[in-house]
Amino acid sequence: MNRTHAPAVIYRHTWFDTLAAWLLALCWILPLAYAVWTAFHPSEYATRFDLTAPWTLQNFRHAWEAAPFARYFLNTTLLVTIILLAQLVLSTLAAFAFARYDFRGKNIAFALVLVQLMIMPDILLVENYQTMARLGLVDTLLAIGLPYFASAFAIFLLRQTFMGIPKELDEAARVEGASTLQILWRVYVPLAKPVYTAFALVSVSFHWNNFLWPLIITNSVESRPLTVGLQVFSSVEQGVDWSTITAATLMTSAPLLVGFILFQRQFVQSFMRAGIK
Repeated sequence: MNRTHAPAVIYRHTWFDTLAAWLLALCWILPLAYAVWTAFHPSEYATRFDLTAPWTLQNFRHAWEAAPFARYFLNTTLLVTIILLAQLVLSTLAAFAFARYDFRGKNIAFALVLVQLMIMPDILLVENYQTMARLGLVDTLLAIGLPYFASAFAIFLLRQTFMGIPKELDEAARVEGASTLQILWRVYVPLAKPVYTAFALVSVSFHWNNFLWPLIITNSVESRPLTVGLQVFSSVEQGVDWSTITAATLMTSAPLLVGFILFQRQFVQSFMRAGIK
């Protein structure tokens, strides 16, 4: 008996795809190239391109001395680390409960989690500030991170991943005498490593670059992250020194850029395995 099969559809790249990719690459690289050029040249060459312009590191030195960057880097590193750890722990427990337990109001609770994905964080600025003020946490690193400790995005990703893990693994682990937490830690977490990696990249990148909420909730250098510290360079009475600003911006974004360059293959593989688009 002859069977007819539908021909496989193979996508072929065209010149239009290549052109579009180059245009998108230029849109991304040109601002970065301008920032690098301006940061490594004196301020008088910030608005004109001159191949004979001298290269200098003075802008980075001036930016480092104009603001307490060491403190800003420490605050930002602590902030993104604390937020990420809290998100991973809380989201793992919540996702496991949604994926493997049946309880009253489960669907309603998960629907509320999905609704949170549709709410912009900026809408909750006033309510979050009032909450932090009542708790006495204004102008602290904890106040910056506390509203982000629970991540609906992480709960959704991990719940979908945990639901795809066969329940027979749970039963086999219980036969071996494993407790619920041991099953979660030894079975589910290792199988979801690509999802954890992908979410960690999103979380660290977002909170490293977050500006509005830290600006509102902090008042002193002791609790400000890098993004808020950059505003120091835009309030110069004599005018804006673009060379110093770009130098400070490159120092702020350098960890993320270096991390992406070094681990870009792992980045892509994590997103592909996690199914994030």
